[in-house]
Amino acid sequence: MSVEIKVPALGESVASATVARWMKKPGDTVAADEPIVELETDKVTVEVPSPAAGTIESVVAAEGAEVEVGAVLGTVAAGSAAAKPAAPPAAAAAAHPAAPAAAQRPPLPAAAKLMADAGVAAAAVAGTGKAGQVTKADVLKVIEGGAKPASPPASAPASAPRPAPVPAPAAAAGPRGVQRQKMTRLRQTIARRLKEAQNTAAILTTFNEIDMSAVMGLRARYKDAFEKRHGGVRLGFMGFFVKACVAALREFPAVNAAIEGEEIVFHDYVDIGIAVSGPAGLVVPVLRNAEALSIAGIEAAIAAFGKKARDGALTLEDMAGGTFSITNGGVFGSLLSTPILNPPQSAILGMHKIEERPVAVAGKVEIRPMMYVALSYDHRIIDGREAVSALVRIKEAIEAPERLLLEV
Repeated sequence: MSVEIKVPALGESVASATVARWMKKPGDTVAADEPIVELETDKVTVEVPSPAAGTIESVVAAEGAEVEVGAVLGTVAAGSAAAKPAAPPAAAAAAHPAAPAAAQRPPLPAAAKLMADAGVAAAAVAGTGKAGQVTKADVLKVIEGGAKPASPPASAPASAPRPAPVPAPAAAAGPRGVQRQKMTRLRQTIARRLKEAQNTAAILTTFNEIDMSAVMGLRARYKDAFEKRHGGVRLGFMGFFVKACVAALREFPAVNAAIEGEEIVFHDYVDIGIAVSGPAGLVVPVLRNAEALSIAGIEAAIAAFGKKARDGALTLEDMAGGTFSITNGGVFGSLLSTPILNPPQSAILGMHKIEERPVAVAGKVEIRPMMYVALSYDHRIIDGREAVSALVRIKEAIEAPERLLLEV
């Protein structure tokens, strides 16, 4: 009995997807609910399970095809036995020992010229091109391996004139191939949204630097006790930065606002998007009601987002909305950058790597662990005074963490 494999519901307002990858092919045996095909939407990748145990009977939607919710992707022959695999080439050759080997295809023009220049015999080159054709790369591989020039035929008379010496070939250039890969829907969406932000918002960036000594000292003293108290949740820097951002956004609500048409929408809550790296690129799950979370709650939620991103398990709901974002290029070694807004948000904080630098402290030069921070903002609704002041508040909170506890 044939059972159809259909595109499942993909989430609110998502009507279509791209067939990214078939994990099984016709003839493969599958178990019920075993993932068989991967679909890609604008934000997430969805694995479609087999509707029944049996054998993949047909594939209707090929990789790269656009499909709508409810469309048929293929069929499963429920309960059928697995198809027998084709005999391997070695077995096939043994079954027909008298069959002659396939003749080698002539080399391409560029390969033939290179063989002639280097004095390499055609028999010395194994073709790897289409249908066994010899390519320039095949010839280069033989030359680099020290192949000897072809010897004259044994039947040639002894008095035959010897060929003129062939000059040593110049150093051959390496392969100059190119590969083309279709952009994933996620990458296309990222590109479109970031370009929209550049075309629409009046983006400006303000910078500052933070002395990380206090937070690093606090973390060193309490990280073990913190992890033990909170069931394995690790104490990182992001919890402090989220709390510092919440305090700054409450003091300067325009930084937490958005433009809708001709109106400015101010939010009474703080939903912070945390940029994390996943297999398909950078994604931004949203930490909702960050103002109500403790540092432990923030760190636990971020750790969960990171795992889901690595596993490709983030959902559309995880990434919907957000009133402000934080991105940390420091984990990749970035010293300074200008982050781009994540529409419709009006501001984003960029964190960077911590680097020891000489700074002036009370009239003396000291080596301190410093971090550059950047706040990009939409100048249409956020004035420079508000943006600079908000970043200064974040700096003050990180340099004196007790301010977060006292809310000053």
